[in-house]
Amino acid sequence: MGQSQGQSGAQGQSGAQGQSGASANILSSGSSARCVAIVGPFLSGKTTLLEAILARTKAITRQGTIAEKNTIGDASPEARAHAMSVELNVADVDYLGDRFSFIDCPGSIEFQHECSGPLDICDAAIVVCEPDPKRIPALQMILKRLEDRELPHLLFLNKIDTFNTPLRDLIPTLQPASTQPLVLRQIPIWEEGIVTGFVDLASERAYVYRQNAPSEIVEIPATLLDREHDARFHMLEQLADYDDTLMEQLLNDMEPPQDKVFEDLSQEMQQGQICPILFGAAENGNGIARLLKALRHEVPRVEETTERLALVSTVPTAHIIKSIHTAHAGKISLARVLSGEIADGTTLTGPGGEERISGIFTMFGQEAKKRGTARQGDIVGLGRLETLKTGETVSTANSAVDQLSQSPPSQSVFATAVILKNRKDDVKLASALNKLADEDPSLALEHNSDTKQMVLLGQGEMHLRVALERLERRYGIELERARRATPYKETIGKSNTVRARHRKQSGGHGQFGDVELEIKPLPRGSGFKFSDTIVGGAIPKQFITSVKAGVMDYLSAGPLGFPVVDLAVTLKDGSFHQVDSSDMAFRQAGRLAMSDGMPECSPVLLEPVMALEIAVPNEATPRVNAMISQRRGHILGFNGRVGWPGWDVVEAHIPEAEIEDLIIELRSATAGVGTYTAAFDHLAELSGRLAEQVLIKYQETATRQAAQ
Repeated sequence: MGQSQGQSGAQGQSGAQGQSGASANILSSGSSARCVAIVGPFLSGKTTLLEAILARTKAITRQGTIAEKNTIGDASPEARAHAMSVELNVADVDYLGDRFSFIDCPGSIEFQHECSGPLDICDAAIVVCEPDPKRIPALQMILKRLEDRELPHLLFLNKIDTFNTPLRDLIPTLQPASTQPLVLRQIPIWEEGIVTGFVDLASERAYVYRQNAPSEIVEIPATLLDREHDARFHMLEQLADYDDTLMEQLLNDMEPPQDKVFEDLSQEMQQGQICPILFGAAENGNGIARLLKALRHEVPRVEETTERLALVSTVPTAHIIKSIHTAHAGKISLARVLSGEIADGTTLTGPGGEERISGIFTMFGQEAKKRGTARQGDIVGLGRLETLKTGETVSTANSAVDQLSQSPPSQSVFATAVILKNRKDDVKLASALNKLADEDPSLALEHNSDTKQMVLLGQGEMHLRVALERLERRYGIELERARRATPYKETIGKSNTVRARHRKQSGGHGQFGDVELEIKPLPRGSGFKFSDTIVGGAIPKQFITSVKAGVMDYLSAGPLGFPVVDLAVTLKDGSFHQVDSSDMAFRQAGRLAMSDGMPECSPVLLEPVMALEIAVPNEATPRVNAMISQRRGHILGFNGRVGWPGWDVVEAHIPEAEIEDLIIELRSATAGVGTYTAAFDHLAELSGRLAEQVLIKYQETATRQAAQ
């Protein structure tokens, strides 16, 4: 397949302008902006790629770097302090007359919730990946999310200048991460161990990188002609799997028209049949123009995206992908306009209510600049939509439109107890945390009634650390972290019958209540049961409920100091006084009887045991089994993870006290990709040295709190 066929001047210059016909004209002449998410594993260079795109399109005058902390993305204080993406960033560019909104998404699994909103409404995604086989599980997680959404995507192999493995060997290694065939569209030009350019297999042109300038077209090196021929033929074979006409041309040794090749690359990517691969070095600006040209001609527009999403709307409609609470502009709802035009002052309706827009903003990293009407396809900030939340589809209709489907927030896998440094901040804490949770639905705060702790829950240690840093920076609220207490319970090992009398005389009416209680253990998980066998009016009926209330008062903290469960209490007998008996007297008598009788019932400490499903790449399964055993866990079994080739799901029971830092160890053992879901399963008896340690620690805490 020689270089002479199909290389018109226009096609050669663009490297991707071979799309003929009406579809190509629509793509190049349409006015709606396209939205492209930049996703990929942690540290793959996504923010650097965005910076390189901004520099190449002249949206910025100089390409910043992560090291210099001057990039448009990752510009928040938390992102720069930790040198990592902790929230999504949006930037608009114009490239050859086409408008694009790029959304740079965090790569760390702890901040993957930031990706959900953009991926629900984007036209396509660039998956940034390093040429490192060790990152395949992380890459697979990203690709699975895109494939599940049927979102067109291409792979950008970044840091080509660091490659140690030939591409012909690397692609088969990466293929297991994708259910779609990985289609290589370029091969590198090497000179003395350095990648100096590439050969585009679709246009059959060679390009040499130039510093801070577009690549220069050169002749394909003679040493690469055979390699280019083989690589191009393999690419065409992959495309022909979905195109009978192309297959027939190849079988008859016919050179397919170049326009046909570009058309197939575009259509098959948009239909989710292939995942094209481009490469470059974002830090050096290499491969950026080729990437932009591919996006310009092959990424669908918002009209095709709404078809894919099955969104039918006859009125202006937008989808909120993130809420941002700012110091000066108030709440800004980052949204994409999916149909029609939306002007400032428009009233929008969603499931959360009805709100009038107060300001429309163009977002550029951390900056919000006021603008006019938002058109179909635009990503904009909508001001002051206080009751409308992330994930809602809103419109100008009088009632809420059909909502786009969205993934629920991931279950929390890490938690920490938090304590206010300044008790005066208690009033504004709830409001501040509500704003953080509005921005980040995967963040949660709960008040544990058993342990009396305020617990912050999220996706990992760094996730919670960033949340606390934001809380202090934005709202001036400082929280100290503490270990989350385990909500132990206690029960009894044997029965007991006890009689107690509450009598008090202090002038006027006194207090009198006399009860006899039988206390019995129940099977695990039975809870608490109360009954009475009172006959002959020994205790009037109106006082029996008071006795039950007194018993329940006591059950909040038994002889060991923990809530009591799994026992039955029967009111068997008692007496009353016509004048001095009262609800309060019998309530006190019931509590007193429990206090006297429970220590003689052989109290037993119970610990909560959780049922876990741990998802990991199968090479990590033996290490996970060892972790479970080391944490006093019981392995129930494991199976292949449905829809995830090369992954296992290990099922286990692990005491809740042992899983606080499980996610940290799990991710360390799986290159950051392991995760789990957990749910309470049962209470199990805790005895011996471990029980003694729990009781000693409880007593120390109680003594310390009493002294304060």
